[in-house]
Amino acid sequence: QVQLVESGGGLVQPGGSLRLSCAASGSIFSINTMGWYRQAPGKQRELVALISSGGTTNYADFVKGRFTISGDNAKNTVDLQMNSLKPEDTAVYYCNALIRLSRLDRTQYNYWGQGTQVTVSS
Repeated sequence: QVQLVESGGGLVQPGGSLRLSCAASGSIFSINTMGWYRQAPGKQRELVALISSGGTTNYADFVKGRFTISGDNAKNTVDLQMNSLKPEDTAVYYCNALIRLSRLDRTQYNYWGQGTQVTVSS
């Protein structure tokens, strides 16, 4: 079994910062990509940022210049540093990973964390 466990959400004032962390554990052979998505009430889940095992990053336009994603391949972790937060960043943030479970199985399985609430409000 594989688990993704997130931490670091909370309440912050506009303009403030938060750092989200996610750790993957279990029967993991390799992780191709880790990332963060978010879902606000009444809206669809959307991509925030991704990082590949090689360090390539991809950001949604609405977070470019404000959020930074980083990963540690050895620890199977991914962090999201969020600066200059806006009320519209309020959402549940989900960690995501594409994981190979064994050397013999090339399938990349898609895993999600349980989500962590981020609220930006004065």
